[in-house]
Amino acid sequence: MTSATDLADKLQDGDLRLYELEEHTDADTAAEARRLFVERETGTDLEAVGDYTFPAEQAEPNIENMIGAAQVPMGVVGPVAVDGSAADGDHYLPLATTEGALLASVNRGLSVIRSSGGADARVTKNGMTRAPVFRVDGVAEAAEVVEWVEDNLETLREAAESTTSHGELLGVEPYVVGDSVYLRFAYDTKDAMGMNMVTIATGAACEVVEQETPADLVALSGNLCSDKKPAAVNAVEGRGRSVTADVVIPGELLENRLHTTAEAIVEANTRKNLTGSAKAGSLGFNAHAANVVAAAFLATGQDEAQVVEGANAITTMDTREGENGATDLYASVSIASLEVGTVGGGTKLPTQAEALDVLGLRGGGDPAGSNADALAEIITVGALAGELSLLAALSSRHLASAHEDLGR
Repeated sequence: MTSATDLADKLQDGDLRLYELEEHTDADTAAEARRLFVERETGTDLEAVGDYTFPAEQAEPNIENMIGAAQVPMGVVGPVAVDGSAADGDHYLPLATTEGALLASVNRGLSVIRSSGGADARVTKNGMTRAPVFRVDGVAEAAEVVEWVEDNLETLREAAESTTSHGELLGVEPYVVGDSVYLRFAYDTKDAMGMNMVTIATGAACEVVEQETPADLVALSGNLCSDKKPAAVNAVEGRGRSVTADVVIPGELLENRLHTTAEAIVEANTRKNLTGSAKAGSLGFNAHAANVVAAAFLATGQDEAQVVEGANAITTMDTREGENGATDLYASVSIASLEVGTVGGGTKLPTQAEALDVLGLRGGGDPAGSNADALAEIITVGALAGELSLLAALSSRHLASAHEDLGR
């Protein structure tokens, strides 16, 4: 077998290209050769990058031109006390991040939620989307295409579902813009995040549309999906899983544990998360929901770019009349487009699989889709805890001192 040093020499001489190394050696030696090449080219030391614990071949479906692994510190918060449609009981949630004080803040919120009897959470909508764009001659042909699609949903379902043993086509929503027709396909992808699944299925359905209508396919994705971009359509219609979590916090707990009041948190939420976000033209009306979503995505092997959609959240806070005249706090987070899975993609990598094992949600659920539902509900309760803790710190003016105390 050719050594990593010899392969690095060939890369430098131009005899081999980075992507060709696996044709000449095993995956780990190929990664080592690339590291040597990059070290020589850039004058850097990649010892830490090369210190990974899994066989490189396990990552071949997830990465090209591998040189090693990026190691992000992983911690755990919890227990996350949740009563959900799929998640129930106490769960420890692994979070991977480089942001100091984040896990401490989320844990503070979770502690108060547990002391309040736990949070309720529900997946209210489920549908991974792909929206191809077609060309037509004009609005008359566009109307013809739309009418055909509405009359032939079962034909499209048969074509789409012929490509997958798991995915189910839920519906197709047409949009017309001049001589462009967009068809927003929505699927139940069960325990998979399902982006590849729905792309392949939609491709098969598009062939039928082209055969039966005047429409010509321009692009399999026309950005009305909308994937990995801020988009109002996802905030309104949802994408992946739409999830809401809520809890009522007794006023006494707020004062004793968070050193603030329900009225103060409600005012902070209204002026910051609602009015401030509206003035900014934000699609996310929340304090930092993306913090928990991103850390959970990195830990559990989700597509990290879809944190964009995961930040599509609205935090609401309101006062409630409690016992003995106390003022309690109602707190909720609604994430419109949380795209998660427990099978496929990065969930198969060793550290990410172990993180899912901590949650008890690795692999397919019974019934299908229940593991991904549970993961979505737990992440949303984690986001709720983060919102509660940060708003409490802001309303009690303890945010800066908390970071100072933790040395961040």
